[in-house]
Amino acid sequence: MGKILRHRQVTSHKGDQHQDDFRRFPFTTVMSLSQMACAFIILYVLKSLMIISFTTVEFKSGSYNPIMFVPYKTLAQTLPLALPYLLYVVVTMEAVRGINVPMYTTLRRTTIAFTMMMEYFVGGKRHSNIVIGSVGVIIFGAFIAGTRDLAFDAYGYTIVFIENMCKAVYLTSVSRVGKSTGLNVFGLMWCNVVLCGPILLLWSAFRGELQSTLKYPYLLFPGFQALIFLSCGFTFFMNYIVVLNTTINSALTQAICSNLKDVFTSGFGWLLFGGLPYDLGHAYMLTVK
Repeated sequence: MGKILRHRQVTSHKGDQHQDDFRRFPFTTVMSLSQMACAFIILYVLKSLMIISFTTVEFKSGSYNPIMFVPYKTLAQTLPLALPYLLYVVVTMEAVRGINVPMYTTLRRTTIAFTMMMEYFVGGKRHSNIVIGSVGVIIFGAFIAGTRDLAFDAYGYTIVFIENMCKAVYLTSVSRVGKSTGLNVFGLMWCNVVLCGPILLLWSAFRGELQSTLKYPYLLFPGFQALIFLSCGFTFFMNYIVVLNTTINSALTQAICSNLKDVFTSGFGWLLFGGLPYDLGHAYMLTVK
């Protein structure tokens, strides 16, 4: 549902009576920055009120940073997680904008294959033939569905594959960085936004997106603002679930579990945005993937 809202918010229009005024919100970096700002506020308030903790064990008093809530050394140790996360969120917004929702969720199935490879290269983890065969069936269904995409876009497909590689690196880093730093789910999310937020802010300013966003004609429309708010909220919730599941289980488990979510995303996206032929064969392939 969060992906659908992201797609929806970058394709806002004035109303059904003004189809010629259809506009695409092109400032993907600003959207990612808004989502990080929302996560920062939520985590900061909850931590300040002592509702949540950022660590599995308390830091020594000499190393504790009361402003950032975690030591600077710990922040530096989370860089291998934060940098892939930054690339992932930026590329995700570009990918959602450049391709229809059903095919976006379909092509993301290759994340599983990339994750398996990263787990092997990083941790030497090998998977059984049954698991490899099951992943092969999923990817086969995705490519079959892609051959019948009415809105085929080579650039959009390439961006999705880059996103999948970034996500695979990010997922394989979550559990490893969490164990080495002593941070829990909220702590990992906090370090991500603290490290990535300023970089994204500078990049947005450098590209002129911040200034251009202020001139966006639908910026003050209640419907557009509501979609931004919902997108930020859903993104925070999804990030929490992703990190939690990856920490408890594994990167591959999270990649496979996301298939169930994407079945609903594909269905809603298909009904709302189209871009794919409505026939039994294509519906079957979308389900198989």
